[in-house]
Amino acid sequence: DVRNFGAVARTLECAGGSGLILPAKGGAALNADAIKTSAGALMRLDVCRVPNLRYAAFFLKQSGFRLIAATEKVDRLMYEADMTGPVAIILGSEGKGISKAMLELSDERVAIPMEGEISSLNVSAAGSVVMYEAVRQRSMQMKSDREVSE
Repeated sequence: DVRNFGAVARTLECAGGSGLILPAKGGAALNADAIKTSAGALMRLDVCRVPNLRYAAFFLKQSGFRLIAATEKVDRLMYEADMTGPVAIILGSEGKGISKAMLELSDERVAIPMEGEISSLNVSAAGSVVMYEAVRQRSMQMKSDREVSE
């Protein structure tokens, strides 16, 4: 959905992220609606369409990124994952979720804690929650580093 795509991009830019990787086929269109929903964030971020997400994941891992898959199909909460270094957060489509191949490539699979009856979030909301957990962890790490150096 282009609006979810735009919303994810907007949050990513606000959280200090740098880019999005999408499948060449089946991903949301980069169009006027997506750009409008992103409040222009899509004009500031790198957006890469790849023919094979697995190859992109391999490249990211070789480049020092940890792959964090956000999925409700695990018991490990997002707070338990180390997101202080370079990370790529894997989000799935709302209908199918994250593919088995991408789950297998991930370094960690984490869930967002859910208390309500519905127990699922819109993909852009879920992405926002996980991205800001990374921001929280990094700000805590920076605070800790400052205290140690003082």
